[in-house]
Amino acid sequence: MSLAQFSTPSSSFTFLPPPPVTAPPPSLRCYNSRPSISTTSRSSTTLTNILNSGVIACLRAQSADVALEAARAAISGGISVLEIVVSTPGVFEVLHQLAQDFPNTTLGVGTVLNTKDAENAKNAGAKFIMSPAIVKGIMDQDTDDLLYIPGVMTPTEILSSYSDGAKIVKVYPISAIGGVQYIATLKKPFPHIPMVASQGITTDSVGAYIDKGAAAVILSDAIFDKKAISQRNFNAIYQLAQLAAFQGNEAVKRKRSTPANFMETCVF
Repeated sequence: MSLAQFSTPSSSFTFLPPPPVTAPPPSLRCYNSRPSISTTSRSSTTLTNILNSGVIACLRAQSADVALEAARAAISGGISVLEIVVSTPGVFEVLHQLAQDFPNTTLGVGTVLNTKDAENAKNAGAKFIMSPAIVKGIMDQDTDDLLYIPGVMTPTEILSSYSDGAKIVKVYPISAIGGVQYIATLKKPFPHIPMVASQGITTDSVGAYIDKGAAAVILSDAIFDKKAISQRNFNAIYQLAQLAAFQGNEAVKRKRSTPANFMETCVF
């Protein structure tokens, strides 16, 4: 998608409200059957929101004001799950403001590497945090109110994280270790473990990842295009977010319409 399509200045553009999220019909709803996890906990609700979305928008910016406006554009474009990378200046203040402005959006912090940042994220209103690896100090904490998504790469790391209490894992860096086919291979022994595919994913491959078993994908530059960010072209970000949200929603609906695949999107 060319940014030449998005020449309308953001000052003259009115964001439209995001489309409503449609719940699956009663006959296709899935419920948490893992005894140790409460279906009413905040973290379980967050996980359900991620599974329903199919797309997690990942934002990193060079300033707090750009981060805030870019996030608003993406959410207005239909993004319902968004993470802000912890290296973004003023990340916790930005998160706190977004949590007030968009209370129904599932907001989180990415690249969290220590318990201090995890606690700050929680206090700022984050509903989930994400790491590029397994941070034991965070894994050991009570995460009933805050969903922790550790980064994994190998089958051993996936099973270890899940056994230690992770409800969902992030397979990273996916494009360097096999892409769609790697996810498909991992789901064979671990159909019960929700996996987020992360790194180098484009909007046009969202459907392929979810079709092959990913619970959701993380989109970074595919939504927060570097040129658009540098030019403060928030209209472009809105349009890219709209396309990404559509692709995610369509892929999730398609997967749930197939009985053989539906249980892969459930929480266990």
